[in-house]
Amino acid sequence: MRLISAPTEQANGKLWEGTKDAATAFPQVRKPALYGIHDGTERDGTAYRAELTACIDSPTCAPEPVLTSELELPETWWKSLHTDLETIAATPTERVAVRRQWIDRALPQHAGVPAPAEIDWATAHGDCHFANLTVSGPTLLDFEGFGPAPVGYAPALLYAYSLLAPQTAARIRVEFPVLDSPAGHTAPLVVAADLLQSASRGDHPELTEPLRALVTSIAR
Repeated sequence: MRLISAPTEQANGKLWEGTKDAATAFPQVRKPALYGIHDGTERDGTAYRAELTACIDSPTCAPEPVLTSELELPETWWKSLHTDLETIAATPTERVAVRRQWIDRALPQHAGVPAPAEIDWATAHGDCHFANLTVSGPTLLDFEGFGPAPVGYAPALLYAYSLLAPQTAARIRVEFPVLDSPAGHTAPLVVAADLLQSASRGDHPELTEPLRALVTSIAR
């Protein structure tokens, strides 16, 4: 059961509708089945949405987004993840995960590099890290933020959150060669800018130096 709340006038948008939209958009992707949604409004003007999904009994690969210990995952796990991310990428949607206007502003401000003139886009999960992937399957969790993003965004996010576990990070680079392609270079820069912005606010500051090294390795 997931329960979210917001003032009535704000009870909409991608985070509010994400689980419902994903259930329709990605029926073949391995994720918790959505059984039902119940909406309600309190007298004080607060709107509530309760979402009932299937219980996933497999633990996640990590307790937090930032991976701090190495993972040993079988080939079948990676193959399943490839299939699901490719299905998501090929699915058109009118939702937005990353805005071009934000990229133009954030890359110079937080990553210290200019925004590219041209960007290739594809639909992305929006929050792909090992705390949103289960050990068995894998099952992808938390689709609230899915939408178009620079090509390679999902593996770039998975990679950036794994920089403190270098063997796993290296495996991600091998599994997703798009990260080393010209079309895929934008995604790691966008992810780095996003996480560096968050780190400046106190979220996962331990990633700051590895992220800056990542930006340097791409931009040089």
